[in-house]
Amino acid sequence: MTSRPTDSPRRAVYEILQRVADGAFADVMLDTTLSRSKLEPRDRRLVTELVYGVLRLQGRIDFALTHFCNQPLQRLQPEVLWLLRLGAYQLLELDRVPAHAAVNSTVELARELHLEQAVGFINGVLRSLDRGKAGIPWPAPEKIKLYLQHVCSQPIWLSKEVMRQLPNVDARAFGESLASPPPLTLRVNSLKTDREAFLIALTEAGHQGHPSDFAPEGVTLDRRGEDPLPGDADGWYQVQDEASILIAHLLDAHPGQKILDACAAPGGKTTHLAALTENQAEILALDKYSRRVEMIELGAKRLGCPSVVAKQCDLTEPADFLEPQSFDRILLDAPCSGLGVLRRNPEGRWNKSAVNLKELAVLQRQILENVAPLVRVGGKLLYSVCTFSHGETDVIVDEFLADHPEFELEHLGRQVSQDWADLFTPKGTLRSYPHRHGNMDAFFAARLQRRP
Repeated sequence: MTSRPTDSPRRAVYEILQRVADGAFADVMLDTTLSRSKLEPRDRRLVTELVYGVLRLQGRIDFALTHFCNQPLQRLQPEVLWLLRLGAYQLLELDRVPAHAAVNSTVELARELHLEQAVGFINGVLRSLDRGKAGIPWPAPEKIKLYLQHVCSQPIWLSKEVMRQLPNVDARAFGESLASPPPLTLRVNSLKTDREAFLIALTEAGHQGHPSDFAPEGVTLDRRGEDPLPGDADGWYQVQDEASILIAHLLDAHPGQKILDACAAPGGKTTHLAALTENQAEILALDKYSRRVEMIELGAKRLGCPSVVAKQCDLTEPADFLEPQSFDRILLDAPCSGLGVLRRNPEGRWNKSAVNLKELAVLQRQILENVAPLVRVGGKLLYSVCTFSHGETDVIVDEFLADHPEFELEHLGRQVSQDWADLFTPKGTLRSYPHRHGNMDAFFAARLQRRP
């Protein structure tokens, strides 16, 4: 009987990769597939690792395959190329999978998918790769552009962007971090418990974790046990990268204020603002799509945040239902390229381009122009993005300030702990990098105050 994606881990991986190649999001496809599967926990973890690993290291895998394939990869049938990538990832990156198992399972999957004409080819390429992988001529770190492209698995446009932002040594370290799996970080929900109590409960449940380096509510998991994390149903925590956790702190929100989260879904920063203000602020969370508004509402309910009201709103147009200068604080976590979270959304390497960055910058400036009039005199607006590209960060802020003298840039370091000093640029904006700052994602933030 032919196996199905629900009961064969590698078949599930192949199906997900095919869907991602057609434009689907890897995390969505993983959640959908695994929620319907009958796979054992061990196989579910394998599926997750293979999907993210193949996508994250696709460039490295392709470089290796070119040395053992007698025809250009771009000429291969797409289904055959994805099978080769799946087998090659296991041979190159997974020591715990025996070589014969990696090759044989890929060949059997080809047969299962009725690709009999390619079975011999796939078998030959993968066996050659296994025999010759020690001799692959990987580019030396000093050849930074080729190193980023073929070892760190970055397309050319992304390598150029990284090299524009950072000196070579930093660019290499940053590229290596983007090619590595990200940590699993949680924000402890201070409305329900505290970090010390959560860490104790975590250990008692068979997991291991430690306090994150910067965020006072952050916990990084070192090892995950077989049992569920403690307090999931009770809203003790929110899965959230440490850089993302920092953002709500930087808004400088207080109880009694009126706060707008302009592009709020999925709601992690929204509910963090509710926790920081002890549910004593009036928080309006907006998002363009109704299903994402529902996501915010569900998260607010789970985490115990009745101060959050979520509404659908497309902020590419002025929000006429809101009074001008009516908010004390506005968080604009703008739609962006997501280059800072490529470890978590690795398909972004392959489905974006430099052209997309320019288009997104136009969108970001448009939304910023539409929310800025809502900041009251003396109020503050925090612009944040999970990317590092110059055009989506400093350029947006500098151009906005040039056109709006009624706003001024505040130095973020003056309001938070001195322990965070390394996170801020001389201008006072936040720039976090995984290779510099405790393995957190690459984020940018700038706080603008309407002059009194």
